[in-house]
Amino acid sequence: MVLQRIFRAVIMGPPGSGKGTVSGRITKTFGLKHISSGDILRSNIDAKTELGLLMKACIDQGQLVPDGVMSRLILSDLRALGPNSWLLDGFPRTISQAESLDDAYNVDTAINLNVPLEIIKQRLTSRWTHLPSGRVYNIDFNPPKVPGFDDVTGEPLVQRDDDTPETVTRRLNAYKTQTEPVLEYYRSKGILETFSGTETNKIWPHIEAFLHRRLSVNQKVA
Repeated sequence: MVLQRIFRAVIMGPPGSGKGTVSGRITKTFGLKHISSGDILRSNIDAKTELGLLMKACIDQGQLVPDGVMSRLILSDLRALGPNSWLLDGFPRTISQAESLDDAYNVDTAINLNVPLEIIKQRLTSRWTHLPSGRVYNIDFNPPKVPGFDDVTGEPLVQRDDDTPETVTRRLNAYKTQTEPVLEYYRSKGILETFSGTETNKIWPHIEAFLHRRLSVNQKVA
C-alpha cells in the first residue's frame, strides 16, 4: 500500500503484549517505518555517542534515563528520517515525553494493545532459553522435544531473569503505573484506539481494518 500523505502513529502495550509482531505487520502492510526506542537506545550505547554514554551511566547506576535525554535522542532520529510515515514503538512512556513529541510532530493515532495481565504473565513466564544459541522455547506453544533441554544440542535450558514470575510481575506493574497517564493523555486528545484480546492473530484483523479506514479517509481528504 502506498500512502498518499504522511501518517504517524505510536504503538503502546506492556511487555509481552505482541507489540513486536503487530508492529511488523503494520509496517509490512502499510509501508510505515518502524522506529523502536529500544533499538535506538542500544545503537547509541554501542556507538558510544554523547547521549549513549549519558544513558549508559544512568542505566549502570540503576537510574531511569531522564525524559529530556530520551526525547532528544528519539526526536533526533525522527528528524533524520525526514518527511516519512512512521510507527513509533516504546516512546513516549511519560507525559513529558508525549508533550515533547507533540511539540515536534503531529501524531495521528495512538494504538494501544490491551491484553489481560494474567495472559501476559503466562506468556512470559513460559519462556525458556538456550543461552549459547539464543533459541527460545515456550512450554505452551513451542515446547522443546525433551522438557528442559535444547532440541539441537541437548544442553539445559534456563529461564532468563527477565522471565521469572517475580520480575515479570514487577515489570508489568511498573508499565501500568508509568503508562496509564500517557494513555489518558492520548484519550483526551481523541486519538487513542484500544484493541483488546488474548491472541495477536485475533487482534490484528481489527487493527488492520481500522488503519485501512483511517488511511482511506486520509487519502480522500488529501
